[in-house]
Amino acid sequence: MPHTEPHSPRQTSQPSGQKDRLSAAPDTLFVYGSLQFPEVLFALIDRVPAHTPAQAAGWRVAELPGRVYPGLVSGPTTAPGYLLTGLTAEEWRVLDAFEDPVYDLRRLDLVDGRHGWSYTCNFGAEVLETNWSAETFARDHLPAYIERCTAWRHRHEAKNQAS
Repeated sequence: MPHTEPHSPRQTSQPSGQKDRLSAAPDTLFVYGSLQFPEVLFALIDRVPAHTPAQAAGWRVAELPGRVYPGLVSGPTTAPGYLLTGLTAEEWRVLDAFEDPVYDLRRLDLVDGRHGWSYTCNFGAEVLETNWSAETFARDHLPAYIERCTAWRHRHEAKNQAS
């Protein structure tokens, strides 16, 4: 079912859009889905940045149809995740290239007063009514997803070296 709710009023900036989303590397990244798994981060950027638990009120982590990873959409709940800090500009570029075009990069206020940039679903993106489960993802999909991330990274690096 298509997502029709307006985005949460807790955002403090407009979406940056797909083109040139990272004119300057943001300071923090709120992760709530596959990027909260150290193994995924390591497959993509060769390390696990400093991270602390965080929550975003007014958002929910929704299942996306046909995908094993979730989307962050406005909702009446609080989305759990982690706040990554200390990402380099190159790591931001890799993560931004990795993210699906269904996402916009937005700055969110977190429940503890901090803020973090996060990849939220575009308005109109199709999401399911059910919430995504990190436990189910870890149990049923994580090893294959890590392989996909590793293969994506190799293709990404080869493409960048060719250009």
